[in-house]
Amino acid sequence: MAKQVQKRNVPVLGIDAGGTMTDTFFVDQEGDFVVGKAQSTPQDESIGLLNSSVDALALWEMKVESVFPQMDTCVYSGTALLNRVVQRKGLKIGLIVNKGCEDFHRMGRAIQSYLGYAYEDRLHLNTHRYDAPIVPRKLTYGVTERTNLFGQEIIPVYENDVMQAAKELVKANVEGIVISLLHSYKNPTNERKVRDIVLSELKRLKANIPVFASSDYYPVRKETHRTNTTILEAYAAEPSRKTLQKINHAFKKYGSRFEPRVMATHGGTISWKAKELARTIVSGPIGGVIGSKYLGEQLGYKNIACTDIGGTSFDMALITQGEFTIQHDPDMARLVLSLPLVAMDSVGAGAGSFIRIDPYTKSITLGPDSAGYRVGVCWAESGLNTVTVSDCHLVLGYLDPANFLGGQINLDIERSRKAIKEQIADPLDMSVEDAASGVIELLDNQLRDHLRAMISAKGYSPANFVCFSYGGAGPVHTYGYTEGLGFEDILVPAWAAGFSAFGCAAADYEYRYDKSLDLALDQFAPKEAAVKAIKEIRLAWEELAVKVREEFAINGHKAEEIILRPGYRMQYRGQLNDIEIDSPISIEQAVSEIEWNRLTQAFEETYSRVYASSAKSPELGFSITGAIMRGTVPAIKPKIPNDPYTDKIPAQKAYVGTRPFYRHGKWFEANLYSMKDLKSGNHIVGPAIIESDATTFVVPFGYETHLDAHKLFHLKQIKTTEEAKAAAKKSKEGLNNSPTQV
Repeated sequence: MAKQVQKRNVPVLGIDAGGTMTDTFFVDQEGDFVVGKAQSTPQDESIGLLNSSVDALALWEMKVESVFPQMDTCVYSGTALLNRVVQRKGLKIGLIVNKGCEDFHRMGRAIQSYLGYAYEDRLHLNTHRYDAPIVPRKLTYGVTERTNLFGQEIIPVYENDVMQAAKELVKANVEGIVISLLHSYKNPTNERKVRDIVLSELKRLKANIPVFASSDYYPVRKETHRTNTTILEAYAAEPSRKTLQKINHAFKKYGSRFEPRVMATHGGTISWKAKELARTIVSGPIGGVIGSKYLGEQLGYKNIACTDIGGTSFDMALITQGEFTIQHDPDMARLVLSLPLVAMDSVGAGAGSFIRIDPYTKSITLGPDSAGYRVGVCWAESGLNTVTVSDCHLVLGYLDPANFLGGQINLDIERSRKAIKEQIADPLDMSVEDAASGVIELLDNQLRDHLRAMISAKGYSPANFVCFSYGGAGPVHTYGYTEGLGFEDILVPAWAAGFSAFGCAAADYEYRYDKSLDLALDQFAPKEAAVKAIKEIRLAWEELAVKVREEFAINGHKAEEIILRPGYRMQYRGQLNDIEIDSPISIEQAVSEIEWNRLTQAFEETYSRVYASSAKSPELGFSITGAIMRGTVPAIKPKIPNDPYTDKIPAQKAYVGTRPFYRHGKWFEANLYSMKDLKSGNHIVGPAIIESDATTFVVPFGYETHLDAHKLFHLKQIKTTEEAKAAAKKSKEGLNNSPTQV
């Protein structure tokens, strides 16, 4: 995958610790890279990381002991924090709110009663339910205080209430205290006063308990969202910080000098020591989107449909005109949150998804639960009895049972056949092959429908997009979930299995902070009003810039090293949805009504691209709903391969034999190729299976692919059956006459 050099300096490591596999992505000083893969080890993630690192560095004939001491950067992404929230295995937290509002966290928002439900269940109220609150009612205390929606104090803080609440929470042995008062995003004075009283009381009681005030972390509107997010900071982020600390300690044993960074929800990376670690609640899938954006920038692809299949889920995102969308009120683990999140759609279906027969309809159901790192019944040591998608892959010839993860795990095809026969084939009166093939077709159809819906729901056509397919199981299903959608091109990176880790290595070192604002002006507002508004947003930017600099200072970066990028959220007055805009002016330029006009102009240009020019409504006036500040420190990024083209026919070295492959009710003899031995320019006609230690790329009959100079496979469907037969025959003849080496 990368050229060999005698003396290689390796400064960058990207990590994607998924629920099934852990991928590592090492980048040397020239930008060349290698990818490693190993089973995830949820009980101690550092074990899987080190195993994956050993696997990757073996390709360069290097060892972790020699590489870790020379590294400058390590970027981690994983699911540990999200899993902790989903499984409700966090710390014991107390909550202080306004008196009279003690039940609002327990009640939640109505949407939380059906988050994650299928469409048919969302329609019926009797199926809705609320999860138990993260903070139980008995650990929630109200204090007398009231700040109104304009930020004006109506009732001062009753200090005795606060001290009593602190005493009770200490007595209850809580491990963290969250404070969230109404409208504190507008005026944090009273909330911070409550925080200081609690800290003083804790000191008096000699209780070492961390305190989290929502205005210190997430000063944004919507009480439930803001409170949930601050609670996650105390409940799950702090334990996850200990996990990262453990990983850091494991690396230090091998001489590392770097401090790990973590992929954040907004698409940048932050230090594991960062104050707001809840921003890393979902990081793995985001790495793939960042990698797609970076690859698109390097190669000129502006509209990209990102698709990622791992062991547990199918994740999708759109990049339009070189930019991804940021969602400001996402939901995670059936909780609404206040976090800037790269907009993605996920389906609980992957290579490890369990397959069952619905006892009432006798239809096949996929997931949403998954085998995770245990693969399927085919792995004797898995302890599983329920069939997974991977079992179907095995009996249909998609996978080599002796070469899963490069032979690290031996799979037993007879175990899979027996389980599929008993659990799926016999109940449906089908052969084992037809049952397994039906599962794969059902999965591909579901994924295709989700992908089509995501694109069309945003008003786009697949014909205007290239599709990037990656993840450990992405190349196995690329042909199936893209069939008939009409993408401009379909690309599968040769390093697809480690693509999210590649995205981590390509991500900026970036902190981002948001603050809610309420600045509303008419279309032809007087000069004084425009000046007042522009000065108010400047004050917000300056406040957020301080927080950005403070975070970078923790890791030793000086203010002059940081590139500040202000932004804002704006909408037409009276409309429901705002748009995030990169500011056309700097902080220092925000002084006059001219700059206000530049902000509105940038908004209208973006609005006309997102919707249509005819939809612009300046007569309604403009409203800035939030200030945004990003701070970036330049980081080393991987170089995109650019190899010279060779012969169209693969060398004999790349051809490793044939294997029976079942699809559409018949067996085919598929040609097998070694992915690492294919060269730029090689052209392959299906049926073919291209294998690496980390993934398998399936090219069925009726499809063809070629490998370009950038190590990207381009998948194309052949128009007619006759053309497909002729192409397969010609390919076979060319293979028999191929050179022994290139």
